[in-house]
Amino acid sequence: MKANAVVCHKHCAPEDLVFEPIDVPEPGKGQVLVQVKAAGLNYPEVLIIQGKYQFQPPHPFVPGGEAAGIVKKVGPGVKGLSEGDHVAVMTGWGAFAEMVVLEEFRCVKISKDVDFATASGTLMTYGTTIHAFRQRANLQKGETVLVLGAAGGVGTAAVDIAKAMGATVIAAASTDEKLELCKQLGADHVINYSKENLRERLKEITNNDGVDVVYDPVGDKYAEPAIRSLAWRGRYLVIGFAAGDIPKIPLNLALLKGSAIVGVFWGAFTSREPELHQENTNILLDLIAKGVLKPQVTQTYPLASAGQAIRDMMNRKVKGKAVLLVGDAAKI
Repeated sequence: MKANAVVCHKHCAPEDLVFEPIDVPEPGKGQVLVQVKAAGLNYPEVLIIQGKYQFQPPHPFVPGGEAAGIVKKVGPGVKGLSEGDHVAVMTGWGAFAEMVVLEEFRCVKISKDVDFATASGTLMTYGTTIHAFRQRANLQKGETVLVLGAAGGVGTAAVDIAKAMGATVIAAASTDEKLELCKQLGADHVINYSKENLRERLKEITNNDGVDVVYDPVGDKYAEPAIRSLAWRGRYLVIGFAAGDIPKIPLNLALLKGSAIVGVFWGAFTSREPELHQENTNILLDLIAKGVLKPQVTQTYPLASAGQAIRDMMNRKVKGKAVLLVGDAAKI
């Protein structure tokens, strides 16, 4: 079987990705064939095509770590899925294609009331974030959370989930337009760190008490002032480094506040602690179905324009979640 896909033949810029037909194998034991309707765009795509990600598939490969679609065929031994089921899938890579074959355990059945675009952009950003807050930060109701890069994919998820968990949320982003989105998601305070001094504004907002949790997918020059702004026993969550450089932090800052610098590696968590991952996923899907959480799919592109979508992410033009639409991408 042939299907169109976005292919990375060598380490390259987004513009050098190729949209072409690929061979799609029959699903083997424990595998399913999924017709992709939408695929979520995440920052690892920026890194993986350049050879900068912690996991690197051999060339040629199809990028894309998450998608949603319809099960078209099941292989031997598949017990929990049937043809016609709607699923959200985690692929690692391979999602930017019309068809993908993957293991059953990488699929989560979704309600047919959830549209594919929303489902395709939820598992990674919201999964990362609920893991960060529940297992890594032990976030408590009434605590204060600072979200850096708050208008991006994981940033909007962090604002959304932190509010649902009863936290006071301070959203920081680089433009007033981005901060408007954060306000719509329920942020209690906003900081434009391209115009305002991050540390001074945090002092004003918290009355010098500091923040309990910092959620940082940005890194670079924003990390140290955020860590300096932690409250006693505060937790700084290392999510990623979208702003560029990996910061070098003076460790005495952790000592002086009795604070913790905590790594969040969601991909490893899902395989090392699958029961907790499934628990988190069930919580997310339930809250989304109830309308408590509202994933923000704000930009869509056709599958063939994946390179442009990745370039827009690199240039920080993406607010909320960007999604590639495949075929009619219709809600069925």
